[in-house]
Amino acid sequence: MALFPGIADIRAAAERLRGVAHRTPVLRSRTLDARVGAQVFLKCESFQRVGAFKFRGAYNALASLSEEERARGVVAYSSGNHAQGVALAAALLGIEATIVMPHDAPTSKRDATRGYGARVVEYRRGEEDREAIAAEIVVQTGAVTIAPYDDPRIVAGAGTAALELCEEIGNLDVLALPVGGGGLLSGSAIAVHESSPDCAIWGVEPEAGNDFQRSLAAGERVSIPVPQTIADGLQTTSPGRLTFEIARAHGVQIATVDDDELRDAMRFACERLKIVLEPSGAAALAALLSGRIESIGGKVGVILTGGNIDAARFAAAIT
Repeated sequence: MALFPGIADIRAAAERLRGVAHRTPVLRSRTLDARVGAQVFLKCESFQRVGAFKFRGAYNALASLSEEERARGVVAYSSGNHAQGVALAAALLGIEATIVMPHDAPTSKRDATRGYGARVVEYRRGEEDREAIAAEIVVQTGAVTIAPYDDPRIVAGAGTAALELCEEIGNLDVLALPVGGGGLLSGSAIAVHESSPDCAIWGVEPEAGNDFQRSLAAGERVSIPVPQTIADGLQTTSPGRLTFEIARAHGVQIATVDDDELRDAMRFACERLKIVLEPSGAAALAALLSGRIESIGGKVGVILTGGNIDAARFAAAIT
């Protein structure tokens, strides 16, 4: 695979994932259409294996490893969903996995990662460098690093969600999705622009953590402090190098939402759609409901990226 992945890489990833990943449903809501003023198609990656789209990129990356690389094991760093994706993919492929996770990651995500058989190494977010910890594990064990987003195999795997959406409903006028490091954003832009070159691609991130928005405005990657937001999966401090360049090449735009808007979207999804979303997974829906995305109309695709949240935290968020 080339450093800059293309549609052929996304289609190859789709073949690797066939029969392994779920082909997740696309839902509609008359109430949502009326509020937004468009036909909205919700790609429900909260029903994906491990409860999030991250399984797609993780499995594609691990399935692409050579036998020699698989024998060395893998190491990844993540606040939760990439951790679970790598852990499950490793279990399915018979690969040993070590995951570096922040000590304040949701307990449900940490427990699920261990439940898939991975070894979890905790660190203190804002005080320790997760990439440095992973690099030390590589030195000690020879493991292969599986980055959460800045890897062409991760980008290609993530892009299969948007590819499926386009296969099911045809051309899109707008696609909205949450953005952290940018793996899903960049993979989706590649996938959608193959069939809908004029589609507006919107990434949505927390107001408190708008590193991607600032970076695109500056024309270069900028770093911010660890953002304080309920969207734990979107607490990135800088876009990925690869993902930033792909996003710029595809003219993506960024909208932001606050925590209250995330809570409103989680509540709407529960009451109207009958589905559970974690805060990060609800970001794009929140942007639509709050009018944060400009020029909405026609056919709008929205990726609901994950539903990994424990019952107590979910209840507290929506009440």
